[in-house]
Amino acid sequence: MADAGVRREFETANAGAVKALEELSTWFGDQAKTGTNAYALGPELFAEMLRMTEGVDVPLDALERRGREDMHRNLAALRKACSQFAPGQPIQRCVARVNAHKPAGSPVEAARQQLDTLEAFVRSHNLVTVPGTERALVHESPPYQRFNFAYIDIPGPYEKNLPSIYYISPPDPAWSKAEQQDYVPGAADLLFTSVHEVWPGHFLNFLHSNRVKSAFGRVFVGYAFAEGWAHYTEEMMWEAGLGQGNPELHIGQLLNALLRNARYLSAIGLHTKGMSVAQSERLFREAFQDAGNARQQAARGTYDPAYLNYTLGKLMILKLREDWTRTRGGRQAWHDFHDRFLSFGGPPIPLVRQAMVGGGSAL
Repeated sequence: MADAGVRREFETANAGAVKALEELSTWFGDQAKTGTNAYALGPELFAEMLRMTEGVDVPLDALERRGREDMHRNLAALRKACSQFAPGQPIQRCVARVNAHKPAGSPVEAARQQLDTLEAFVRSHNLVTVPGTERALVHESPPYQRFNFAYIDIPGPYEKNLPSIYYISPPDPAWSKAEQQDYVPGAADLLFTSVHEVWPGHFLNFLHSNRVKSAFGRVFVGYAFAEGWAHYTEEMMWEAGLGQGNPELHIGQLLNALLRNARYLSAIGLHTKGMSVAQSERLFREAFQDAGNARQQAARGTYDPAYLNYTLGKLMILKLREDWTRTRGGRQAWHDFHDRFLSFGGPPIPLVRQAMVGGGSAL
């Protein structure tokens, strides 16, 4: 820094931040001495969490049943896609074959190329309005933030001249070589991860939300809205023709859907049904996730009980799309539906439903 005064201010602030992090690390160490595995919220708090944060008031048994129905739907679609991609082979072998087809070069390099393809597809098929000229960068995630394979960091509505960065995490070097290799996604899986994070998932969502007139809409984008939209776009892009019916790409989309199905059922199981972390991990493996991912995702469920919102939000958006487009031309109204949905910023989806169709069952 050329300005000595600014540099002194930075060094003072930085020293304070370092001290705070060291104190936090010490606190975590102290907590670990008396910590237990009692992470479960319990059914009452879990249901209250959904009511207070997402406006969803559905009996837990009904909520779980809806998640299992969606998982069975995706498993049936996976069996059909595998019968085309690897006829006569077990599903496990079919999935292994898809996952073995790794992207050319590194996942970061492949994702950069995928973004151009995906943006062109969104624009050429007129699926949703793309406001602005911003683009997302792709980088390897920093070592301190690798609890998930991929995520995106998007500037907020009051941050200017900052890039959006789509981060991709390498496998944990402490894992076995086989687990590290399995953790790197297949090209088809990575494609729909790029859909989710950038085009037309999170990145496009925030291009809209950062521009809405309502200050509330700009600064408040809820969990189910953001993750529900991003997850919804994976299936929507496949339905719109991405991949031109290629069964390998369809399997990539379905593996992403099954990952979110397992999160949904694990969240309910871990926090309301007495499910253990080992049972959750087994559920992820049964949903055809690799060993490293399954471990990460089961552990995440203990401290992120709301990670059912990926599938919960998707299901609410699918229901809203069906109800809103029914009298507006069906598939031909998708563009208008997407623009209208995103125009609210990101409030609880039942509120959006009330504004768009007057209420009714969100699921």
